[in-house]
Amino acid sequence: MMLARTRMRRVAAACKKGVRNGMPSTTRTINTQMDDSYPILLSPSLVSLDLPDIWPTNSRPNDFQSTCRCSNEQTAAIIDGKSIAGEIMSRIACQVWRMKESIGRVPGLAVIMVGQRRDSQTYVRNKIKACEETGIKSSMTELHGNCKDDEVVNVLSRFNEDPSIHGILLQLPLPQHLDEEKILDVMSLEKDVDGFHPLNMGNLAMRGRQPLFIPCTPKGCIELLMRSGVEIMGKKAVVIGRSNIVGLPTSLLLQRHHATVSIVHAFTKNPEQITCEADIVVTAAGVPNLIRGNWLKPGAVVIDVGTNPIEVSILQKLKIEASNCKHVETQTHQLCRTLAANMVIVSQEMFAMKKQ
Repeated sequence: MMLARTRMRRVAAACKKGVRNGMPSTTRTINTQMDDSYPILLSPSLVSLDLPDIWPTNSRPNDFQSTCRCSNEQTAAIIDGKSIAGEIMSRIACQVWRMKESIGRVPGLAVIMVGQRRDSQTYVRNKIKACEETGIKSSMTELHGNCKDDEVVNVLSRFNEDPSIHGILLQLPLPQHLDEEKILDVMSLEKDVDGFHPLNMGNLAMRGRQPLFIPCTPKGCIELLMRSGVEIMGKKAVVIGRSNIVGLPTSLLLQRHHATVSIVHAFTKNPEQITCEADIVVTAAGVPNLIRGNWLKPGAVVIDVGTNPIEVSILQKLKIEASNCKHVETQTHQLCRTLAANMVIVSQEMFAMKKQ
């Protein structure tokens, strides 16, 4: 004990000398819990480095020479997400009807959308439509994209206190000038149906804890895998993208199902090599044509969560509508389909999956 204290005194003396000699002012001190207090130098905050994921756009399909080989006759089976969503919707509609018959009330969902993001408008529209089809009461509040934090907080607080509202859905992402952390902290934990409250996300990340709600799109990914008979336990899974909305919670859910999970982001070195080893690939980067067909090994299961708007001419639009296309399949998608065993190309049905 005396030896340890002597060593601590020497370290403290050296630290004090270093401070006098002009060590960086960003270093801070804490006190030890010993009889005498000695400052211990700490590095600047290790969690303050928050860099945005800006994906490279100059990659070419043949940048990576994959070792994967496949037969030209092997084609991926498309997982029927629409059928699965329909089954879930029917079950929820039945439960809502029974609730109404039993207690004379139905669930109420309040949706808040800030700004005019096209993808957010699509998601919100699909959610409202899903509520209508299942008998859930819904209301939507739209706020201007230039609104202040207090305006969003006031709307949230009002819904927190409204007994007819059982779930609140704040459409993310918010405009950059808004304090997302501050706003989400205000939301009632019991009404956070998207599961983005810090306590919900924290419980999702910790083993042995159960969040009240799980983020909807990540939950839909796992639901698709399980209902399609895809084994998750012990498999290598790669999640491409690490957003708080999809990438991060999806990786946490896959870990809960005992997959070995790797996260690929804009700063990942050799992402194609990591992806080529995966049994399950979930793409949620929001960058078109980021994943190349030769990134996948034969038999991999791919869930493509990312949605990207494309601009087409009037003639192209008429041609697409005439052929009743649900999505535009690029050359990259075609190559991925050749390699993958199962593939989900996300459409509206993915976001229609509601929590029970």
